[in-house]
Amino acid sequence: MSRIAIDAMGGDYAPRAIVEGSLWAAQEYGVGLELVGREDEINKELERIRKIGYILSDCGTKGHKRRIKIDLDKIDYTITNASEVIGMGEAVGQSIRKKKDSSIVASVRAVAEGRCEAVVSAGSTGAAMAASLFGLGRIHGVTRPAIAVTLPTMKDPVVLIDGGANSDCTPEMLAQFAEMGKAYAEHIVGIENPKVGILSIGEEEGKGNALVKETYPILKEMGEQGKIQFVGNIEGKELFINKCDVVVCDGFAGNVALKVTEGTASMLLKMISTEFKSDFVGCLIGLMAKPFLRRILKRINWEVFGGMLLLGVKGISVIAHGRSSSYAMKNAVRAAVRVLNKDINSKIAENINR
Repeated sequence: MSRIAIDAMGGDYAPRAIVEGSLWAAQEYGVGLELVGREDEINKELERIRKIGYILSDCGTKGHKRRIKIDLDKIDYTITNASEVIGMGEAVGQSIRKKKDSSIVASVRAVAEGRCEAVVSAGSTGAAMAASLFGLGRIHGVTRPAIAVTLPTMKDPVVLIDGGANSDCTPEMLAQFAEMGKAYAEHIVGIENPKVGILSIGEEEGKGNALVKETYPILKEMGEQGKIQFVGNIEGKELFINKCDVVVCDGFAGNVALKVTEGTASMLLKMISTEFKSDFVGCLIGLMAKPFLRRILKRINWEVFGGMLLLGVKGISVIAHGRSSSYAMKNAVRAAVRVLNKDINSKIAENINR
């Protein structure tokens, strides 16, 4: 049985949502868990669930919550006490060095020592990346790990890399992101010979900031050599129309793009919901449209995708959203399970060192 290390104290709704979602995933996907964090708080959540026998979740529909039965006696889990927590606003470098008994450092240690095969955290992205980098090490040839994010589109998903791990990048780093993103799109998302583009402010070759302009000829040469299928610059408006399958950018631009996308989707859904409740006709149309809206919500809801994979480290490290609910955490664990048997790291090493 595969085993996943869970940073039980990471996230806005930890440990409740983290423990609930992890147990849900373990029950549904047949994996073992190592719940890492303050033992008394984790046990409190386990005792509560054991007593009532279920958890409540809206399952990503933002509607009425439903009960998910949880049988703790049929779930393989252990608890590893970690007395410290790295907060969202703490300086990453100092925190990783000083808080050796933090939940994220201890979770990564479980993978490094071979007790678990993957780690999942909804805590500080910087802390999760740093702990994974120092605890697991880099794949040979990789300069910096990067976060791969799968985004929904009108047709097939698109992979954006880097989603926030590296604010300052060099052209050589973006070239490696292209290699890693290609491997992820091929072997995890299932896109054959994915097209690669670079996020810019215009389609023309000369458009973009200094980083984009310097990276463009490198990716173009890689395309001519057959290493990637390079399609040039991609504007923000083209992210969701499948002009390419892998979008390369630095972590600053990537994270801004993600947050803007998330905020826009949330605003539109709230506006539609408000309009449907504005009068009798709106309520009637809203009632008729409810099944269609639920299907749309499921396609664009970030909770369905669960977590983002940190590519370039020697192990499986999944970073979940800080606001992860139990449903989002369940899907973050699912994301880890999905890549366990795909041998993605060897594919990345092959691409990087080719």
